[in-house]
This record gives sequence, structure tokens and C-alpha cells, in this order.
Amino acid sequence: MLATAVVFAALAGSAAAQTPVVDEIKFGVLAHDIALFDEHVENGADINLEALFTSPDFLGLIGSPRPHLGGSVNTAGNTSVGYFGLTWGIILLENLWTSGDGIFANGSLGGALHSGYTSSIAPPPGRKALGPTALFRESLELGYQMTPAFSVSGYLDHMSNANLAAQNAGLTDAGVRFGFRF
Repeated sequence: MLATAVVFAALAGSAAAQTPVVDEIKFGVLAHDIALFDEHVENGADINLEALFTSPDFLGLIGSPRPHLGGSVNTAGNTSVGYFGLTWGIILLENLWTSGDGIFANGSLGGALHSGYTSSIAPPPGRKALGPTALFRESLELGYQMTPAFSVSGYLDHMSNANLAAQNAGLTDAGVRFGFRF
């Protein structure tokens, strides 16, 4: 994950005269498999890293979402995830205490590939059978943009196969993330 962040930062820095390819890097710690949409089974915390790219012009037709690529590694050896998709954002309040600060909300839709159990055979205790390796993924984020370059936010993401397969345990994580804009 750290190597990915370095590559994304280098890409952003090399495009200084142009619009940067990478718009923002976010990282955080998430509680793994919280009991929001399904029962809590898997333990551990997740280390999350995500790159948000500058929205290409053709996505203006659907509100200019930023493409994203990210992943969460479970610290207890349970299900880890790589994901991709589109993130829409809105500024809810601007210039609260200083110029450039504000409250924002983001939402995303996309897909995920996971390292968890896929079989209809019962997984071992403490693990979930998530169905296929490729799942749908969505997230919500509410945060405070402290400066134009730095933010902190509460984050919730969920992945499942939307009941398209026999196994659909679903996996939901929640936590805090920090963002750095270029």
C-alpha cells in the first residue's frame, strides 16, 4: 500500500504543469465487519488506502465523479479487499472558521475483489462465505476539510453480491480516514 501511495504521489507531482492525475490520497483505520447490514463474524482492524483521480471530462454527464482505486488489508488475517469505482462529492458547508475549510459528504459505487471465502461449503469459525470473488461495493463518507489540502472523515463501506449468488454474507467496515489533496 505504501508503495502504491508513493507511485500515486510521484504521478501527481510529475503533472504539476497540468491537471494532476491523482487528485487525493486517503488512508485510515477501519473496524472490520461491523454488525450493520449483517452479523459480525470476522475480527481485526483494516488499514485502508485509496487514491482518487481527477474526474475526466466525459464523466461530467453524470456529475463529474472521481474514479477511485483502493484497498483494505485486514490486520487479523481475515478478508482483505481491493476495490475500484466512482466517487461523487458535495460540499455541505464552506468557510466555517477559515477560508478553505468546510464539511463535505462523499458517496461511491463500484466493485471489489476480496481474499475471503467464496465456497458454499461452510467457512471455518470466524470467517464469512462471501460468494463470488468479485462483489459490488458502495461507501459513504462525512468529513471536515481542515485546509484545501487536508481532511479528516468518518467512513463506512459495504460489499456484497446483492443476493445474486447462494452465499451473500456481506462485509461492512467503518472508521476514520485522513485525506491529502494535490
